[in-house]
Amino acid sequence: MKKKSSLDKTINQFLEESEINRSPHTFSAYRRDLQLYKLFLKNNKDISLLYEYIDKKGLSARSKARIISSVRSYLRFLESKGQKTQLQKLNPVPVKSNLPKLISPEEFGKIYKAATTSDIHKTARNHITLLLLFGLGCRISEIIQLNLQNINESDYSLVVTGKRKKQRLLPLTQDLYTHLNKYIFENRPTLLKNNKTHSVLINNRGHRPSRVDVWRWLSVWSKKAGFKEVKSPHQFRHGFATGLLENGADLRSIQFLLGHSSIQTTQIYTSVKQAHLKKTIKKHHPLSSIKKS
Repeated sequence: MKKKSSLDKTINQFLEESEINRSPHTFSAYRRDLQLYKLFLKNNKDISLLYEYIDKKGLSARSKARIISSVRSYLRFLESKGQKTQLQKLNPVPVKSNLPKLISPEEFGKIYKAATTSDIHKTARNHITLLLLFGLGCRISEIIQLNLQNINESDYSLVVTGKRKKQRLLPLTQDLYTHLNKYIFENRPTLLKNNKTHSVLINNRGHRPSRVDVWRWLSVWSKKAGFKEVKSPHQFRHGFATGLLENGADLRSIQFLLGHSSIQTTQIYTSVKQAHLKKTIKKHHPLSSIKKS
């Protein structure tokens, strides 16, 4: 059996520690990025050449920034163990923050209608999926992990597990709670097909849905609703946050509801609000009807 190199050992140690504190998605990204870094080290000793190396891979600016960030995290890990690194030569790559795409209430109404099928039980499941995405701003990973015991009937709330396994308590509106309760008692048992799972959402095979299942559902509903592109889970999340902000919610409350660890992440929605205001002024301002002579 081939003996592992010291590089392999330290990468594995780093990944083992990262798996505890990071989401599965982030952990997978770390693994891919460090495999690329490992290939880079075969022919390069100067870490500053890493920028040029990944440029040749034809990756997006966001992917490049993530790779650099992953390698920097790994190097910081090595330094915490007393090893010398070239971390000072590897600066973060700034990424221009694009305004997030979002789904409007009108678009939500269309996709909600498109999720209706001839099977009342699947229709109820489809609608609850959409309501959890748009009504609570949940991530796709959060809704597929939801279990029955996460629902608190006494105060109409829901416990979701976000990134780094952090839990937060989300209040349910009376209407959303009624929909959820009806689905659980009237529709979910039929979807289970005698299987045993505590999952709130059930796929067509009677099991907990995967990310692929939810994306497949959204793809079908988006096409049926007449959209040119699939409405992603994050577009519902962005629509939820923007709607709250436009209706007077403060950033700290939105930060908590979304499960953001930093208020800076939440502040992107102020830019969305400003963009919306500019469109509103352009369309409705009294001077907008005056044409230039």
